[in-house]
Amino acid sequence: MIPKIILGKGSRATRRLIGYLYGPGSANEHTDPHLVASWNGFAPDPGRSPHRNPKQVEDQLAAQLDQPVNMLGDKAPATTVWHCPVRAAPEDPILSDAQWADIARRIVAAAGIAPEGDEEACRWVAVRHADDHIHIAATLVRQDGRRPRRDHDIRAVQREARKIETDFGLRRLKPGDGTAAKRPTSKEHFKAKRQGQDTTTREILRRRVRRAVAAASTETEFFALLDATGVTVRPRTGPSGDTLGYSVALPGDLNKHGEPVWFSGSTLAGDLSLPKIRHRLTTTSPEPVTARPADPWHQATAATERIPDHLTHSSDHTAQGQLVVLGEALDLLPLTAPAEAKRELERAAALFERATRSRITADLDSTRVLHRSIQTILLTPATTRDGAGLAMLLDAVLIAVAFARHWHQTHQHAQQEAAAEQTLTHLQAAYAHVAAPVLDGLARRTPGAQTTHRYARHLQQTVPEHADRILKDPAWDALATVLADAETTGHNPATLLDQALGQRTLDDARNPARTLTWRIHRLGQRHTPSPRAQAAMARSTTRRPGTPAHPSAAAPATAPQQPHVRRR
Repeated sequence: MIPKIILGKGSRATRRLIGYLYGPGSANEHTDPHLVASWNGFAPDPGRSPHRNPKQVEDQLAAQLDQPVNMLGDKAPATTVWHCPVRAAPEDPILSDAQWADIARRIVAAAGIAPEGDEEACRWVAVRHADDHIHIAATLVRQDGRRPRRDHDIRAVQREARKIETDFGLRRLKPGDGTAAKRPTSKEHFKAKRQGQDTTTREILRRRVRRAVAAASTETEFFALLDATGVTVRPRTGPSGDTLGYSVALPGDLNKHGEPVWFSGSTLAGDLSLPKIRHRLTTTSPEPVTARPADPWHQATAATERIPDHLTHSSDHTAQGQLVVLGEALDLLPLTAPAEAKRELERAAALFERATRSRITADLDSTRVLHRSIQTILLTPATTRDGAGLAMLLDAVLIAVAFARHWHQTHQHAQQEAAAEQTLTHLQAAYAHVAAPVLDGLARRTPGAQTTHRYARHLQQTVPEHADRILKDPAWDALATVLADAETTGHNPATLLDQALGQRTLDDARNPARTLTWRIHRLGQRHTPSPRAQAAMARSTTRRPGTPAHPSAAAPATAPQQPHVRRR
């Protein structure tokens, strides 16, 4: 159940609100508007007065609501109207008028508008014009002339809504922390529906601005990218000529006066204001690269693989920074994906946006590598042709998002935890689209039986606890192929397997052969070691009987339990 408080001011604010509530709605969505509750139980109801002119009854109702305000004359407050739509979830049962009346009374009591048993409280009405919601309208002067005590009414109403959900058996929403981006209004939803769009203008602009921030290295690039994606930008400048802020609009999205509908960056989301964007661009700007550039897919995967360790062992500020850059990566990955996976990745990015926000300040110092790698991938389209790169990165992203869910759960960030959980579903679907053809192609090149048997024997000797699962995994043929490819280029397959097995435990991998395939694929494409280096690595990975297979197996029994990762 979602309540949303809206304040109004002006001499005709109450009358305008009553006219809207009893009118047809902006898209003729109002059906049978009528009162379900009021401050005194017998307020005039324009929806249930068949023998009177409805407009006159609306005038009468507005006048009665405004009476305490008008009695104060010039001493009346500037803000006089308190409006709170309360909406049930689509899957909730249809509530009766009596049930909605009870909900309305609880909401106004929690908000301080009309505490239970207070006969001198503010005047209010609850109007229902659809099965799934009501609108509560109140005036902000008590009948004794005093102002209502509604300190922190937004939080109080949200808390009461959670209790109502439990009492009425409704869908239980997660408690928030005030960091979510602003939701589209009902008018915006209806407008999108009239225009045949699944998404509101606000959401489209927020996604494009986030992508521009993730892809840009400078403020100039940021504004250029917005322009390139079809966003109209209106800078806000100060007397000195410096840019202080910005607003964005979509071409063709006009108000009733034929003017563009503008959204400032801060109204799209708190972290999309120009000062916040400048800070992020400054702290994530690429450092000079002196060494030969590596494969950006490999760099991005390696940086993503480090996110679980940051979330487990680093400070909360560093962990929050990792979530921010992971969200940026998800924002940009749809631009690199084939059509069948693009939609799932876009949904994953939209959902994970909520998991990137908390009240913990993000330290972005450790995020440069992933930030730069994703940008490089976008700037070099040729590198995106190999589906293995995207599949390998998505494999690491899945684990990172699972750890993000666990991190939010530990910090009691309920909405963020739920967002990360929902993100995993769409990521798994995208991964299946991307990885399946790559794995099938590798499987068709499986090496001969003698070579495959040699790799299997090494697995059985090295990780007997996982060998049966790996060998029975449908991706075993693909794993054997990447081992053979690496061996052809001069790598020692046994050494590569040991390195891959030592990167992380396979305990939480649903498909261990797939996981090893991507690890070997990345390790095998690194620069081939010299014969002397190969001999040294072979000696270092030769184990005495009884020693653990890889570092994770040697962890003490008291080591913290890692979150369970629901893998492919």
